[in-house]
Amino acid sequence: MRESLTDTEATRTIYRGRKIDLALKTIRLADGSETTREVVLHRGAVALVPFIDRDHVCLVNNYRYTIDRELLEVPAGTIDADESPDATAVRELREETGYAARIVRPVADWFVSPGVMNERMYLYICEDLTLGETEHQPDERLTPVILPWDDAVRRVLTGEIVDAKTIVAILLVDRLRSREIGLAGEQAPRRVDERRVFEND
Repeated sequence: MRESLTDTEATRTIYRGRKIDLALKTIRLADGSETTREVVLHRGAVALVPFIDRDHVCLVNNYRYTIDRELLEVPAGTIDADESPDATAVRELREETGYAARIVRPVADWFVSPGVMNERMYLYICEDLTLGETEHQPDERLTPVILPWDDAVRRVLTGEIVDAKTIVAILLVDRLRSREIGLAGEQAPRRVDERRVFEND
């Protein structure tokens, strides 16, 4: 369950932003004394691996203002208030790439930087895509890029892709794909615990 962004007895918000809040959290040390830590509060986010077909993936060139640099990334986005990760995955795929997916299935989730923030990221594979129009936010500078899957993996391993969520997403999904393909090159059945979120006719 995602942590609430409201104040608690031990957490006092000192700044509220559009995507993040900054809080002072009171913690008890081993000797019994108390101190405060700065904590970045975040609603969470999704990361998406959209397969155009079995061997091609849609990534995005994303200009990042914080580092004044364009990065090649998987599509991703922040979970809106009162929105589920599943709903965010569908929305962000359409907004950033223009694609709608008939199949959206969860792969994994992780904490992005638990030393300073509570953001949790949810990873999805998106399949059986239909192309439509992108819906970029005014402050976004995104360009969809279709790559062979092997090329995306190579760019991670050679250090060309330096965005952390993209590295994690591609390597996790590549590992999953290797377990789904049999030695004869045939697709193996999905494990029981791998569910499909949406299968829209």
